[in-house]
Amino acid sequence: MNPRTALLASLVLAVMASAAQSQELSGTLKKVKDNGSITLGIRESSYPLSYLDDKQQPVGYHIDVCNRIVDAIKAQLKLPALKVQHQAVTSQNRIPLVSNGTVDLECGSTTNNEARQKQVAFAPTTFVTNVRMAVKKASGIRSLDQLGGKPVATTSGTTSVQLIRAHEKGKGVNFKEVYGKDHADAFLMLETDRAVAFVMDDNLLAGLIVSSKAPADYAIVGEVLNIEPIAIMLRRDDPAFKKLVDEAVIGLMKSGELDKLYTRWFLSPIPPKNANLNFPMSDQLKQLIKAPSDAPAESFNRK
Repeated sequence: MNPRTALLASLVLAVMASAAQSQELSGTLKKVKDNGSITLGIRESSYPLSYLDDKQQPVGYHIDVCNRIVDAIKAQLKLPALKVQHQAVTSQNRIPLVSNGTVDLECGSTTNNEARQKQVAFAPTTFVTNVRMAVKKASGIRSLDQLGGKPVATTSGTTSVQLIRAHEKGKGVNFKEVYGKDHADAFLMLETDRAVAFVMDDNLLAGLIVSSKAPADYAIVGEVLNIEPIAIMLRRDDPAFKKLVDEAVIGLMKSGELDKLYTRWFLSPIPPKNANLNFPMSDQLKQLIKAPSDAPAESFNRK
């Protein structure tokens, strides 16, 4: 075979290999490969999982986890220059934006539960939270049964109010529901006395408190309303992409990298105020790092 024929043959093989790879790809991986970009859904005030720093850049524990997943995608697709775009999402629009293809990975504070699993898929759990309430210490409120006749804040699109009403001590308590458009807005209602309590994931409450003007004025109190596994969200019925995401997350767990990320965001000073949440890892998360799972919240709360 002369050199020109050999060169032509090698080019044909390369084109065929590229075409075969393109045909093999499907779902999100094909979309990312074709577009040369991936879109991460980020939250603007879900401390310290996903929020904006003083330069209005997305930072946080789940932002770092997603960035590690993106590294795995770059390696598999052989796209070192893959462009990473960010799309702010809220509790109300995060699931539709993942389902309709606007967002490829949602890197926020979303609880994995059975109802949501009918619409989207989840990576293995990377955080476990308890739903409780933040109050001003001066209010004297310590329990759900003290909320009668009072305004209680939560974030639109979350399940907090339903959890209060389902709890033994919350049944029959006639409180007024007030909603913030996001976590920061709901906390502002507590801060400005438009609400006596803000019911939400305890880690988010802790982050909002340490970032507030007067952290010493607040406390996280009351009964645990729910134990909730928090995970990176992705589209359903996309087995190749879920396999890659799951393997990337499990790899972080096995290597000890996830523990380092946890220490960075929950046990060290974080931007923008260099405050430390001093929020130790829960026993549930320690167990899930040893035995990764994408089981929904219901499996944690069955009696």
